[in-house]
Amino acid sequence: MPLRHLAGAAALIASSLASSTVPAISAEALRSTPFEIAAAQYTAPNFVGISNWFNSPPLDIASLRGKVVLVNFWTYGCVNCVNALPHVTALYDKYKARGFVVVGVHTPEFPFERSAGNVQAALKRHGITYPVAQDNDSKTWNAYRNRYWPAQYIVDQNGRIVFQHAGEGQYREIERTVAGLLGANG
Repeated sequence: MPLRHLAGAAALIASSLASSTVPAISAEALRSTPFEIAAAQYTAPNFVGISNWFNSPPLDIASLRGKVVLVNFWTYGCVNCVNALPHVTALYDKYKARGFVVVGVHTPEFPFERSAGNVQAALKRHGITYPVAQDNDSKTWNAYRNRYWPAQYIVDQNGRIVFQHAGEGQYREIERTVAGLLGANG
C-alpha cells in the first residue's frame, strides 16, 4: 500500500478512535490524503449557549464566511491548553490582517473556571486579544462533538471544517493549513 494510502488510513483510524464526527467515509476517501479526509467532514456548527463574549461582540459562523477561522476549545485551568496558547496567539497575530480569525471557546472543566472574572483575568495574563466565547454549559462543545482540551478546528471560507486536532502540537500543520487556505506563503 503506498505511503499516501497508509497516511489516509491512519488518519481515518485515529479520528475514529478519538470519537470523530465523520458520519461515514467512502472507499474513495480512504484513497485520499489526510487533509482531504478532514475536508470531507462537516459544516462548522454555530456558537450556541454562550454566556459571555470577550474581546468581541457575539459572533456566529455564518457572519465569518469568507474568512478562515480557528475554533480553539480551551480552559484556563488546563496546563495543555495554556501550553498551546502562545502558538494560537502567534498564529492570530501573524495572519489576522489576511482574513484569519481565532475564536477561543472557553469551556470549563471545573466550577471555578465558570467565573467570567477568572476568564477575563486569564485573557489578560496570556495576552489574548482574539474573540473568546464563554461556553459554561458546554453547548458549543457539544455542537462540535468535542471531547478534549485543547482542541482546534480550522474552518474554511465556506464554513466547512477542514482540519481538526486534539491536544498540544501539530503547530506547523495547523499553520500550513491556515496559510494554504489564505493563499499565504507562511
